[in-house]
Amino acid sequence: MWVLHICHSYYPPFLDCARQYNALFKGTEYKVLTVYLTGEQDADVARGTCSDEVVFLGYKSKQVRGLKLGAIAKIKAITKEKDFSFCIAHRVKPTYVALLATSLPIISVHHNYNDYSRWSRRLLVNYYQDRLLMLGVSNAVRDDLRRDLKGWKAERIQTLYNHIDVAVTQAVMKPKPEARLALNLSQDAYVIGNVGRLHHDKDQATLIKGFHQALPRLPVNSLLYIAGKGPLEEKLKQQINVLQLGSKVVLAGNVPDAKQYFKAFDVFALTSDREPFGMVLLEAMAAELPIICSDCGGGAEVVSGQAQLVEFGSVAALSEAMQKIAGQNNTNIVKQSAQKLNSTFSDQAVQQQFWNIHFLKEIQK
Repeated sequence: MWVLHICHSYYPPFLDCARQYNALFKGTEYKVLTVYLTGEQDADVARGTCSDEVVFLGYKSKQVRGLKLGAIAKIKAITKEKDFSFCIAHRVKPTYVALLATSLPIISVHHNYNDYSRWSRRLLVNYYQDRLLMLGVSNAVRDDLRRDLKGWKAERIQTLYNHIDVAVTQAVMKPKPEARLALNLSQDAYVIGNVGRLHHDKDQATLIKGFHQALPRLPVNSLLYIAGKGPLEEKLKQQINVLQLGSKVVLAGNVPDAKQYFKAFDVFALTSDREPFGMVLLEAMAAELPIICSDCGGGAEVVSGQAQLVEFGSVAALSEAMQKIAGQNNTNIVKQSAQKLNSTFSDQAVQQQFWNIHFLKEIQK
């Protein structure tokens, strides 16, 4: 039996999203054919997808706007080649294509907020809701879907968390001395790390202010290391200069496959506004780091009970959390975090949750 798996693209982080869902079929009787609507054929992507077969339709993003008739025709042709039991579609456009190209039951996976805030999008999925299951990557995204899709049964809009292969993730992480050498960080520094796009939603500006306020009460060799690029880069550089933090804050730019260097950090901080999930938090948990996280969105769900949750946008709360972590033994909280990672966010844990979903049990009857 085959599963049709449709993804909009394989650009980060969506290659990993494809891998995550293909991992759910490991050890089952199903085979998976993954289709990327956009992006050229790429052998490395095909391997990273971890699918039985991979098809690259090769469209540009602008070619899958509007009615997407070409993509619909190609998906129809693919469905004639194999006996597909159901379809998984990530995000709105692949869901649209799957609904119009097939008559299969469809699991529609959503990674962000406001996917159905537009009436035109609601119109289509409401029409086909009898063969749809909506999955949000967090309860926050699930509740956002339920807000917009009024009248849907609760069991048809559920949560399935993102997940990682814990052993593989930990295996690629470099030991602390090697990771610090690669990032040009002093071996005796106390490093607070942040990884993410330099954007208002990630709120590195408040992170820098919180670090500045905490600095007099942090270890004397403290650094704030921020990996990522984005539209706020120049403003953040100006902020660092105004606060005279030039030797204390590193804007590292894009760091490819940054998770392999997470053990270079002593603490991981994520200060996002309503983060839908926050994969970097799972990577920080795998690296056995104490975590500071804003108290909103999916990120707070991921680390609730295992992190210092701080009010979003609060400089004082961030400063206090940094001081608290620096001044205490974090062994127990890191151990609890590792347990939660394996019990809730590992491939194996989420695979078990996936196959217990009522929608899937009905498909298999």
